[in-house]
Amino acid sequence: MDWALRSCAWRGHETYSPDEPELRARLQVDTAIGEAWRCLRCGNFVPGEPRGSGPADQAPEVPHGRLLRDRWLMRLLAIERFARALVLLAIAYGVFHFRSSRTDFRAAYDADLPLLRQLADQIGWNIDNSKIVHGIDKALDLSSTTLLWIGIGICAYAVLQIVEAVGLWLVQRWGEYFAVVATSIFLPLEIYELTERITALRIGALVVNVAAVVWLIWSKRLFGVRGGGAAYHAEHSAESLLTVERAAAAGVGSRSGDLEGGIEHVERVGQ
Repeated sequence: MDWALRSCAWRGHETYSPDEPELRARLQVDTAIGEAWRCLRCGNFVPGEPRGSGPADQAPEVPHGRLLRDRWLMRLLAIERFARALVLLAIAYGVFHFRSSRTDFRAAYDADLPLLRQLADQIGWNIDNSKIVHGIDKALDLSSTTLLWIGIGICAYAVLQIVEAVGLWLVQRWGEYFAVVATSIFLPLEIYELTERITALRIGALVVNVAAVVWLIWSKRLFGVRGGGAAYHAEHSAESLLTVERAAAAGVGSRSGDLEGGIEHVERVGQ
């Protein structure tokens, strides 16, 4: 997949007119229908006026290639975090609703439990050993204060997931650090849950979180890995199409200067 073309199709081409004449000449061409400018994302020439102009150092940072693919992966991870936050908020709502209507739940449970026992006896199910029934009993025995703190804790975890999702979606450096720290904190809890009961959902969540932490640290050079922040920003600058064209323009100028110097040297020798 050409990630650059897909991104340009959704967001439009990113063209820019630098003030430097040599660099501007490499990004602009004249066509039969007017001028065309090279897109800093996909590299194609786009008819029409540029979207921005100014010094080359003030040009927008437009990722492409591998950096653009990494941005898509980060936003997929942000969507997963946001979906998880919605689930947590739904659970928190259920806890608060259960807390406010616990008396009604207790009355309905006590009324329906004898009927459930009769059904269990007919199908040969020992309801006294049911983990579901024991879980309902424990939940009904919890105090209102305990349920309140449980709901607050779940809401806090959901807010944590939303902040993480926002940072990843906006592709911010702080969001990458926040995602790694926030995800790593809960990894021991997820491992402990697997020791109690192994389910496909728990294994999948653990694999996704571990892969996300390792990928973010390695690819984004967090915590000093692979040169740290300096190497990360240098990589972004080196991958920029504007940087490549600037280097090419400087190379052409250098070769032109060498050619002129050589001609002058030949003329002096001839004289």
